Amino acid sequence: MRHASLGLMLFAFWLALSGHYTPFLIAVGVVCALACVAVARRMDTGDAEGHPTHLLGGAITYFPWLVLEIVKSAWTVSKIIMNPRLPISPTMTVVDASQKTSVGIATYANSITLTPGTITTHVRGKRLTVHALIRGGALDLEGGAMDARVTKFEGGA
Repeated sequence: MRHASLGLMLFAFWLALSGHYTPFLIAVGVVCALACVAVARRMDTGDAEGHPTHLLGGAITYFPWLVLEIVKSAWTVSKIIMNPRLPISPTMTVVDASQKTSVGIATYANSITLTPGTITTHVRGKRLTVHALIRGGALDLEGGAMDARVTKFEGGA
């Protein structure tokens, strides 16, 4: 089932990037998607980590929330940059990830980095070192709201 899903997603991606829907290009897309699935099967990379179909349900609520957080952070960073006094307070902090899988930890680290004003600089096990443009951004991360959302997205409590 996971390999069929991978093939469908690859073919849909092919169609989206192609923009042309001639019979020849559709046939080439099918062949390429099937070849990629065959290689993924042979390499045994179509597992839950390589193609996490189990995260689809959580993605429906997580990604809109993440986009909203990115917009709010971008607005905050824009206000800081436009302020003539440039009121920044660069801060390094360490936060613990409560996710159970490497996919969950990577999602958490990437979500931090996607949010303007913060960047994950180092990951060791379940400890993430984060640089924040202002102390408030570090305090928000230390509060654990994003960690809880990623854990919920991953399928945890």
